[in-house]
Amino acid sequence: MLLYLVVIILVLGFISESVFSWLNFKNRKKPIPIEIKSFFKDSELRKSFLYAIVNRRFSTLSSMFSLIIIVAFILTSGFDVVNNFAISITDNVVLQSLIFFAVLYFVNDIITIPFELCSTFGIEARFGFNKTTYRTYIYDKLKAWILAIVLGGGLLSLFVWFYSVTGEWFWLYLWVAFSGFSLFMAIFHTSIILPLFNKLTPLEDGELKSAIREFCDRVNFELSDVYILDGSKRSTKGNAFFSGMGKRKKIVLYDNIIDQLAVNEIVAVLAHEIGHYKYKHIQKSIVLSILQTGVTFWILSLFLSNPNLSEAIGVNNHTVFAGLIAFGLLFSPISSVVGFLFNLFSRFNEYQADNFAATNGCGDDLISGLGNLTVKNYSHPNPHPFVVFCLYSHPTLVQRINSIRKVESLC
Repeated sequence: MLLYLVVIILVLGFISESVFSWLNFKNRKKPIPIEIKSFFKDSELRKSFLYAIVNRRFSTLSSMFSLIIIVAFILTSGFDVVNNFAISITDNVVLQSLIFFAVLYFVNDIITIPFELCSTFGIEARFGFNKTTYRTYIYDKLKAWILAIVLGGGLLSLFVWFYSVTGEWFWLYLWVAFSGFSLFMAIFHTSIILPLFNKLTPLEDGELKSAIREFCDRVNFELSDVYILDGSKRSTKGNAFFSGMGKRKKIVLYDNIIDQLAVNEIVAVLAHEIGHYKYKHIQKSIVLSILQTGVTFWILSLFLSNPNLSEAIGVNNHTVFAGLIAFGLLFSPISSVVGFLFNLFSRFNEYQADNFAATNGCGDDLISGLGNLTVKNYSHPNPHPFVVFCLYSHPTLVQRINSIRKVESLC
């Protein structure tokens, strides 16, 4: 029964994803809201609509392929074969888990390479977004594999070792260890992980840097430096983000955003990112994530030793690593609910960061900057309200503009 429940969950997940995609695509046919109509030219809307058609078809095809593969793998006892293979190699449970997950990871990654190539060098290139070379793609893939082996393998080994040594309280030790790792990544990700894939260079002196420093002084934000990320070597899509804490905090601008936005618009985007810092959104998100991880580990501890868990994915000889896969699949509906709650929290944070920029004189420039980025990235100008409510981590452009205008009217 658990096996069929897993299959049902997977199928329902695919159906819900398809329904959300259809609702969003259907809404593209509606007139552009008056608040943002001035940003869009007819030619840009046609290109954006075509981009959405191609991406929707491709996304449906790739999701269906993934669904067929995993369901077939479950029903044909594929997980059982890999599980028995890992057990036959060694008696060490940590090594068994590493072999089990390594086989699954690399097989899945290799069979999805054609879809990655089609997306990057087909769709994204067709619409002028892709700047990735085949050499960069290969290097990125190799680096991702190394990180998966080092970080993923290390965390998995720690998980299985704690489970083997500490018994029923393993979830508590794991929670402490993973919380420490989460804090480390939050502080050092931009300094250690990101430079493996991108080059970060301090923003050179000039009009933009002077404008940024002037704003930071005005809002009492201690700025060590602004960094430029060479995002243009992979895509023309621009972005900006804030990361780290304390002396490790960094504001990062994609290099192509400098060509896409005016100086005042870039300062407004940075004002938004500084708003995240002022309201301590990173710290709050980390705390919530740590609490959610603790609850998940505790729930996992209640089921992981039950042999029925492995049988849910067709594995007859119960192991902790097969149980992990099954738990992840069975837990996915709860994960969706948790994700929904986190999206509510995230959208609230985005409104706060926008309001911070608006109250400090950057409202109009932020609206202009967000509108230009929406147009240049072919983002959905008018997503379906139900899809936004369930899945979006950011408010829509119209919602953000109305919120900013409301704050400006009160200032």
